[in-house]
Amino acid sequence: MQELKDRILKEGKVLPGGIIKVDGFLNHRVDTALLDRIAAEFGRHFDMNEATVVLTAEASGIALASIVARHYNKPMIFAKKAKSDNIEGGLYQSEIFSYTYKKKVTLLVSQEWLHPTDKVLVVDDFMANGEAMRGLCDIVTQSGATLLGIGCAVEKGFQGGGDRLRAAGINLCSLAVIDSTDPIVFR
Repeated sequence: MQELKDRILKEGKVLPGGIIKVDGFLNHRVDTALLDRIAAEFGRHFDMNEATVVLTAEASGIALASIVARHYNKPMIFAKKAKSDNIEGGLYQSEIFSYTYKKKVTLLVSQEWLHPTDKVLVVDDFMANGEAMRGLCDIVTQSGATLLGIGCAVEKGFQGGGDRLRAAGINLCSLAVIDSTDPIVFR
């Protein structure tokens, strides 16, 4: 998606450790009009009439996943990273290593909200090593639901997470794949 790539080049910053900072428009301060256009772009790649739910991980993926879900009139579920008192019943859970926080995290989704009859589109704002996506796919598998695919706004292609997911046969649509950061080069 050229508009997203242009915004990354214009407003993104590369921090030490290969961290790509796009929080001025994607995942802290959010350009909701841009996210709506990203949602429309995902609709050109995935059959959103078939999808029954949009799934993401807490926290920065929630904004994009909410707009995608609203754009196509679907419910959105986000995997929590801590069990809260308001979750009743069983949980689907998957342990991942968070690249952002440099620690193991357990993703949790209540069995009340994800069912074997669901057709799930996983959506996230950013993918580094693909661990969050792998964990969300694991939760979809545990539930018996069908994974339609993964929609990702920005993928750090040089970290290989997207390549591993594609090699596993997952339908992955990343709208901006960054292959290097000095300078930023897109695939």
